[in-house]
Amino acid sequence: MLRRMRWMADGDGRWELDVETPATMEGAARPVPGDPLPLGLSRGPRVTRTKQLDFLHRFMASPLVPSFSASGAGLSVHHAHLVHLAHNWSFTILEQLHVQKLIAVVKEKLSNRQEVSWSNDIKKQLHDVMSLGVGTELLITPDTTLLLELYNLKKGDRGKAIFRHKANYLDTFYFPHQNITLEASWPGLFIDKNGVYWDVPLSLSADLTSVGSKSGLSYHVLLQQNSGEPKCFSGGEETSDVPVALLPGLCAKAAVSIKKSIDIWRKKEDKLKNVQPYDVFLSDPHVSFTGIIGAVASGSFGDCSKRMSVQNEIQKTNAFKYFDERNKFAAFADLFASVNFTAQQGNFQRLFLDLTRVSARLDISSGSLFLRGASQLAQDFFFSRRPELEIFCDVCPDVIVSLQQQIVGPFSFRVESSVAIDPKKQDNFVRVDDSVFAIDWALKVLGSAKATAWYSPKHQEAMVELRFFET
Repeated sequence: MLRRMRWMADGDGRWELDVETPATMEGAARPVPGDPLPLGLSRGPRVTRTKQLDFLHRFMASPLVPSFSASGAGLSVHHAHLVHLAHNWSFTILEQLHVQKLIAVVKEKLSNRQEVSWSNDIKKQLHDVMSLGVGTELLITPDTTLLLELYNLKKGDRGKAIFRHKANYLDTFYFPHQNITLEASWPGLFIDKNGVYWDVPLSLSADLTSVGSKSGLSYHVLLQQNSGEPKCFSGGEETSDVPVALLPGLCAKAAVSIKKSIDIWRKKEDKLKNVQPYDVFLSDPHVSFTGIIGAVASGSFGDCSKRMSVQNEIQKTNAFKYFDERNKFAAFADLFASVNFTAQQGNFQRLFLDLTRVSARLDISSGSLFLRGASQLAQDFFFSRRPELEIFCDVCPDVIVSLQQQIVGPFSFRVESSVAIDPKKQDNFVRVDDSVFAIDWALKVLGSAKATAWYSPKHQEAMVELRFFET
């Protein structure tokens, strides 16, 4: 699905994962701790933005890759140059052309009746309508990489360094592989639940995560240090409500979850012989359920700990919470759960209408709040009392529904919407809060990969990206 990366995703537990965004050149952002992401953002794939662009240039005849962000540069096109300096060392140059700025410059020149030489002014105009970035990636070992990227070189105000290591020396029966990531961003780009972007002057993080399977136990541990006063990303909405979770301080988090997938029905027969599906992961008609249940705990030191004192949903739960204003320390622990239903018809082999896929996801972000509400409803039912509407709201999960339909050949259409259930509004009990529309181009030769072009009308964002081994 076009995932809005809430705390729960792909068996990784209740967690915030990096996501793709068209707002900046680097194409990645991280959610504000505790906030769900708007539907307009998808999970960041397992390759960098520069490598995505290089693949689109080389193998999909796309020398210029477009993106659109109303809160960023508007309409832009991107191009990347990837040079291999050695078998384990590469250097990249990333170019971004601001189309709307270019059109404005051309209109200004055409409307200017004075005879001004374009050649004398072209250097200045290119400086205004183009942004440059550079990066280098070193493959230290087959399991270890070091990435350094600098963006918007004319200002020199954005950069990122990432160290990744796939650890196998912690092999156990439950955790066969672990990923270790160390990251420094200046500034760190975050996005809140309203779709507003925020820059944190310096963000440092270190996390250890298990690489899970379709079913089983997984965990995630994170240390994150934010320094400096958060500022609204340039071009974003003007607001004075700075997310408290982004204030300077150190945050430690740990989450563990159990995931179980069950196939109610799966059909592997009746496939066309000697015909490869457009996507091998979408070749079996089936009906399945996936459930996730887990727990998360966090501790905060510094100004960011004040989030625990803010009156929000945390105050209503029975979750463990502690806040020491004098020492600027806060602790929090809670349960979470998620249930996903998927039904598919078709093998995605034929030329027309050979894939119809429906999915519905129910997320319970606070297990303690849900259990309290369910217990109260049970008591009201037993004693024949009329339950309060607020109790119904406590047990209503967050719902996301998705529909995918093959159009022709490798092309399919997808739409995903979040469904809000609010018993307090009798005239609008169930409503569609947000929708995202996408066209997928399945890359048959790679087995399971696709180029996706998506658009979010509510947040006015659009992007073209690559995804591998996703359903």
